[in-house]
Amino acid sequence: MRTKTFLYAAIGPALTCHLLDSDGARLTKGDSLRLPAAVQYAVAHKSGRTLYVASSDGAPGLGIAGSIHRLEAFRIEPRTGALTPHGAPRVLPSRPIHVSADPASRHLLVAYSVPAAVEIYRTAPDETLGSLVGQLAAITLGRFLHHVHVTPDGCRAILVCRGHDATTEQPEQPGSLNVFSFDDGQLHDQQVVAPQGGYGFGPRDVDCHPAKPWLYVSQERQNELAMFAWSADGALEAEPRLRVSTLAAARPDVHQLAGLVRVHPNGRFVYVANRAPEIRGPGHRPAFTGGDNTIAVYAIDPESGEPQLIQHVDTAGIHCRCFQIDASGRLLIAAHITALKVREGAFERLVPAGISIFRIADDGRLTLARRHEEDVGDDLLFWMGLVAVPGEQSMSA
Repeated sequence: MRTKTFLYAAIGPALTCHLLDSDGARLTKGDSLRLPAAVQYAVAHKSGRTLYVASSDGAPGLGIAGSIHRLEAFRIEPRTGALTPHGAPRVLPSRPIHVSADPASRHLLVAYSVPAAVEIYRTAPDETLGSLVGQLAAITLGRFLHHVHVTPDGCRAILVCRGHDATTEQPEQPGSLNVFSFDDGQLHDQQVVAPQGGYGFGPRDVDCHPAKPWLYVSQERQNELAMFAWSADGALEAEPRLRVSTLAAARPDVHQLAGLVRVHPNGRFVYVANRAPEIRGPGHRPAFTGGDNTIAVYAIDPESGEPQLIQHVDTAGIHCRCFQIDASGRLLIAAHITALKVREGAFERLVPAGISIFRIADDGRLTLARRHEEDVGDDLLFWMGLVAVPGEQSMSA
């Protein structure tokens, strides 16, 4: 039976399944599941049969505030994508900001920003959640953990620590990439990469090239894409080989943020989200007055790995927090967290939250194919992801 691709979108605590038609570039909405708190992040088992979901009633930056912080497994029904609980959930110590899996899906890595921490859970043979892995050694944590990634070889884990810009109350808190050896769920300090001491370096997300020793880093606070390389001895080079702006044009008057970075499965292109979030208008009403809500598209030089900008494309929404490339490499799908009014002269128009589907051409460029609007109410479309699900399911009870 043919593999199906399902898109899961979380609006507050509601997690909804959509069937993705890759040929038609369209979504068909299916069942929804309501969790006890808002979905923060999710990751699928490599088998495509189980989705692991982290939820919390905390808010960004507030850490242990709230009373519900959970990680749980859901079995994916292969025909419809519907989710059903699979094993007992795990209670987490604070709001999880990111969840990822190692390449074999033997472990789940959970990152926390407030207070800074990383936990690792085993997965059982039936893909339910297993035990927490007790760490044998303390590890070095950076400022404002945002993502945690295991490299494709499964041997290293990278903590992406964004840091904070300077404010009137405190100086800049530098960012870093904290690299660890990763062996059977154990983390051990390997190196801390912090160009210029981490000042002016605010990484949010990373992605590895599928075949070459190249690492691509989106720098949220600087609106840049940085390219690093792994040396022959397995260490990450201390300085980026290249840093390039992700923006079409600099706007000092606009609060801009770089977002996710994804390398195309063929290794020829890399994509970065630019986000211009809401601006508070008269009477503290949220409104949007300008900025860059785009995907920046880069061609990767096959010899040097350096990214060369080839396109900026409007994402057709406000604040693209998540985007994914489907397994075929033919579609890029972007999700926008909220509806917002956009000022156009003396008038305003509402730009709804929603999901934009782009076709990816052979040269890597994007063309908008379709947009699905979503009514988010007072919630946010906070997470979105794709899961390729095999047509036949074989799993022990």
